[in-house]
Amino acid sequence: MRAQFVLSEIGVGLRRNLTMTFAVVVSVALSLALFGGSLLMSDQVTTMKGYWYDKVNVSIFLCNKSDAESDPNCAKGAVTDDQKAQIKSDLGKMSVVQNVVFESQDEAYKHYKQQFGDSPLASSLTPDQMQESYRIKLKDPEKYQVIATAFDGRDGVQSVQDQKGILDNLFGLLNGMNWAARAVMALMLVVALMLIVNTVRVSAFSRRRETGIMRLVGASGFYIQAPFIMEAAVAGLIGGTVACGFLVVGRYFIIDHGLDLSHKLNLINFIGWDAVLTKLPLILATSLLMPALAAFFALRKYLKV
Repeated sequence: MRAQFVLSEIGVGLRRNLTMTFAVVVSVALSLALFGGSLLMSDQVTTMKGYWYDKVNVSIFLCNKSDAESDPNCAKGAVTDDQKAQIKSDLGKMSVVQNVVFESQDEAYKHYKQQFGDSPLASSLTPDQMQESYRIKLKDPEKYQVIATAFDGRDGVQSVQDQKGILDNLFGLLNGMNWAARAVMALMLVVALMLIVNTVRVSAFSRRRETGIMRLVGASGFYIQAPFIMEAAVAGLIGGTVACGFLVVGRYFIIDHGLDLSHKLNLINFIGWDAVLTKLPLILATSLLMPALAAFFALRKYLKV
């Protein structure tokens, strides 16, 4: 009988404050969808880092005849065979190096034509204008500085470049977008909490006669407060369910189907369904506990029992 009474009171409260309940559901859904999206974005950045950092190379570009005439780093002339042999030997002795690939001028010219063959500059270039280079795969991509320190400024070396630096700029942008999403999420959570508190306050005021009668007949404080707390929890749970739906539908249509980014951007290693599904219980738990706690503390102020 008591459980039935509490459930009936929950239904009455939700229907009586239907517009505010709807506002709570929408704000909770949006804020938790942003919360889940920010978590997935963090997972995506981590996955991309692991995927791309494993593929990046450090490149040691060697001086050619054109560099010797125009580049201060090549003031002592184009690289010699002895200098190339010494660089290769030194690379072979370094524990951070996994493997080394030499790219000749002809190979560099061929790769350039494959990538930029349509550009006006490509037609004017000749193989002897291209730079020879050593492409170095590191055991730990974070150890780029070891290579730079050892070879930057050496005779015959024009520059040492780390592809990881380019990726760091991309990941910095993605992390910035993620923090922006978290800021919006925090704002939406504050709005949701304020709506929950106001909803509980209005609900408590509209049922002040019922709660007064319950006090007179000796009902416990928890028994009086339970319907209000559960109203907020139910509204929040509905919002959390909607947020989970947003994440699942977003993953399905943006990555797998619809926009089909997994095929159109096949160079990106997208997160799988396991990353999405593991976030859903956390979102549902948050959607249940957050409104319940907000209602509990609001009742201590607006409903004296």
